[in-house]
Amino acid sequence: MFVQTVDTLLVVGLGLIGGSFAAAVKSAGVCRQVYGYDQDRGSLEEAEALGIIDHGCQNLAEGVAVADVIMLAVPMLAMRPVLEQLAECSLDGSLNSKVITDAGSSKRTLLDAALEVFGEVPDYLVPGHPIAGSEESGVAAAKADLFEAHDVILTPLENTRLPAIEKVKMLWEACGAVVTNMDLYHHDEVLAKTSHLPHVLAFSLVDTLAGNPDNHDIFRFAAGGFRDFTRIAGSDPVMWHDVALGNSQAVLAALDEFTDGLEVLRKAIIEKDSQSLLGIFGRARSARQHFSSLLESRKQRVKALPESLVSREGLSGSVLCSCPGQFEEKETKEEVMESMKESTQMFIASPGGSISGEFRVPGDKSISHRSIMLGALAEGETVIEGFLEGEDALATLKAFRDMGVQIDGPYQGRVTIQGVGMHGLKQPEGPLYLGNAGTAMRLMAGLMSAQSFDVTLTGDHSLSGRPMNRVVDPLAQMGARIETLDGGRPPLKIKGGSHLKGIEYQLPMASAQVQSCLLLAGMYAEGETVTVAPGIVRDHTNRMLSGFGYPVAVTGDNGCRVAVEGGGKLEATRIDVPADVSSAAFFMVAASIAEGSEVRLSHVGMNPTRSGVVEILQLMGADITLENESLVGGEPVADIVVRSAQLKGIDIPERLVPIAIDEFPVLFVAAACAQGRTLLTGARELRVKESDRIQAMADGLISLGIDAQPLPDGMMINGSGVATKPVFKGGTIDSHGDHRIAMAFAVAALRAKDDIRILDCANVATSFPDFAGLATRAGMRIVVKGKCE
Repeated sequence: MFVQTVDTLLVVGLGLIGGSFAAAVKSAGVCRQVYGYDQDRGSLEEAEALGIIDHGCQNLAEGVAVADVIMLAVPMLAMRPVLEQLAECSLDGSLNSKVITDAGSSKRTLLDAALEVFGEVPDYLVPGHPIAGSEESGVAAAKADLFEAHDVILTPLENTRLPAIEKVKMLWEACGAVVTNMDLYHHDEVLAKTSHLPHVLAFSLVDTLAGNPDNHDIFRFAAGGFRDFTRIAGSDPVMWHDVALGNSQAVLAALDEFTDGLEVLRKAIIEKDSQSLLGIFGRARSARQHFSSLLESRKQRVKALPESLVSREGLSGSVLCSCPGQFEEKETKEEVMESMKESTQMFIASPGGSISGEFRVPGDKSISHRSIMLGALAEGETVIEGFLEGEDALATLKAFRDMGVQIDGPYQGRVTIQGVGMHGLKQPEGPLYLGNAGTAMRLMAGLMSAQSFDVTLTGDHSLSGRPMNRVVDPLAQMGARIETLDGGRPPLKIKGGSHLKGIEYQLPMASAQVQSCLLLAGMYAEGETVTVAPGIVRDHTNRMLSGFGYPVAVTGDNGCRVAVEGGGKLEATRIDVPADVSSAAFFMVAASIAEGSEVRLSHVGMNPTRSGVVEILQLMGADITLENESLVGGEPVADIVVRSAQLKGIDIPERLVPIAIDEFPVLFVAAACAQGRTLLTGARELRVKESDRIQAMADGLISLGIDAQPLPDGMMINGSGVATKPVFKGGTIDSHGDHRIAMAFAVAALRAKDDIRILDCANVATSFPDFAGLATRAGMRIVVKGKCE
C-alpha cells in the first residue's frame, strides 16, 4: 500500500485533468484531504457534489494556506496569472515548505512564467505532464482511472528538490501512472511531434472538410479510419489554442517536418512512383507495428506495485530507468513479473484434437536479423524475401532506420535496403530500443563498438534482466568501451571512436551469438579476429558474410575455428529467408504426439548447425521425412513431413545440444509424451535465455502432473505417454514472458485432460506472429485473451 505522505492536496483547475487527478488521488487514499479551486463556481460545486474533492475553496489563498502539494491543472496561457496569485499568497515565504507541480503539455511555457514571476525557477516546482486525456472536457468527465497505465513525464531541473520530485512521483503512481523523467526542452520537442501535431492536423482536416460544399456526404459516409483519425478533434478548443501558442516553436518545427514529408508523398502520387509509395507506406506500417509492440510492453506494466517506489540505494536486482541529473526510478523484478501476470496476454489451450495440412511457418529469425544488419552495411541495394515480420526482427529493422538507413518494407515478407557501406551509419537521436531481441542486442554490441559515435542499446523488462557479459568481456579485450548495469545487464552504453584490435577468443560455450558478435566487430578491427568454439555453432553469420562477399576462414573439426580479417567490405545481394526450423519444431512435436496427425511444413531451413531437433525427434521414434531438399542462397531447405507416432525416451546426445538449443522447451513436451526416461545434459545455456528455461519448463511440467527433475545443465523426464491417452493435467502455467515456453505448453494441450491456461504470452509475437491463428487452423484449440488492441 502507498503510505500517506501528503496531508492536503490542492488542485487548481477542475477540468478533465485536474478533476481526474483529484479523484484518483482521493480514491487511492494517499492524501488525508483533497481541496479544489476553480474560478468557475459551477465546476467547484459540481466537483464537491460528485465527491471528487473534499472541500471547495472560495479563493486561492484559502487552499494555499493548508496545502502540502499544489497541482496546477489550468490552460497553459493561464499559468502565469495563477503563479502571480501564488506569489501574492506567499509574501511570508510559506511556499518554500510546499510542493508545486502542474499538468500542462508545454513545459517551456511554465518555465518562462516561473522565471518572470519568481525571478528564478523555485526548487519546490516539479513540472509534469500526464499523457492521457479524452475528447470530453470539464469536471463531469473526470475519471479516477484516467491515468492508469499511462505515462506521466516529469521534467525537473537541476535545482529541483529530490523530496519534492519523490512526492509528486508518489502521487502519480498512486493514480496508476508510469512515471518517467525527461529533459524539459526535449519533452516539448517530443510532445510537439507525438501529441500536438496530430491534434493540429485533426482539427485542420475536420475544419477543411466541414467547409467543403459536399460536407454532408463526406461526414455521412466517413469510414472508421476517418473517425479514428479525427476523434481527437473533439477535444477542448481552448486548451489546444493554448498548446499551439504555448509550444509554438516546437509545433511549427513539427509542422514543417510533416509538410516536407507530405510533399514527398504528393510528388510520388503525381509521378505514379509505385516504388516510393510502397516504401513510404511500408516503412510507416513497420514503424506502427513497432509502436504497437511498445504499447504491448507497457501493458505488461499495468498496475505496477506501489512498493516500486524505493530508496535511491540498493540498485542490485532492480530494473533501472536512467534520469540524468536527478534520481533513478526503480522497480524490482518481482514487481514487474507480478504486474505482467495481472495484465498481459494469455492463451487458453483446450485439450485434444489432431493437426493436419500443409503450411509455411514464418521466416527464420536468426537469418532475418543478420540480413538487416549486413544489408545496411553493404554497398548497393539488398533485397530480402521471406523476412520474419515478428517484433524481434522488426526491432532490428527499426534500429538501423534510426541510424539513417533507408529500408522499405516489410511488405508480404519483402524488404529492400539501400546500404550505406561499412562506415555510413549515423548516430541515432536516442537509445536504440530492441524490445525482447537478445540476438539483436548481442550482435549489434559488436557492430556498434566499432562506430564513431556513442550509442545506447536498450530493451524490454525481459531483455533488461539478461546478462551481456559474455559479449561485453571479449569486446573489451578488443578495445571496446561498454558500460552496463550490475551483472552485465542492459542497457549497454557503447562509446564511439574505439580502435578495435583483432583477438583470438576461446568461446567458453558453443554460442552463435558470441561468435557472431566478435566476427561483426572483427570486420572493423585491426588484424585478424578468431573465434574457437568447443562444439558446433550455428553458422548463419559465416554463410551470410560469404554471401555478401566478405572473406571468412572456417577451419578445424566441425568448423570450430572461424576467422575474419578487418578492413573488408560488403556487397549487396539478394536473400531468400527460409522458414524457421525453431518455429516449425512446435508443429513437428504437435503432429508427433497427437494421434491421427499429418502435416507438411514447407521450405524449412535445414542448416546442419540448426537442425538438431529433427534428429532428436527421429531418435525418439518420430515419423519425419524430408522432401524437396535444395540449396537456396547458401542455406539448405526442405519440406518436412511429420506423421503421428509413439515416441520413446532417450538420452539426448550432447553433440546435438548446441544445434537444438532453442527447441528444448517443446522437446520437453515431447519427452513427457514418450514412453520411458528422457535425459538432457550439457545444456546449461538454457538457464540464460529469455527465462531460465530449465526451471520454468520443469515447474510447468510438474504442475501438470509430469515427473520432471531439473538438473544444473538439463532435465530428466519420466514419460508415461501412451499415444491414445492424455498425459497432462489441466492447470495454469507462467511462461515468464518467454515465447518458446508459451508455445510449448500450447502444444502440450493436445495431450491434456483439461484446459491449460498460459500466462504472459505477448512475447510470442517476437518470433512467431499469429502463432495462435496458424495453430488453430492446423487443428489446435487456442483462445487468446487480453490481446492488446
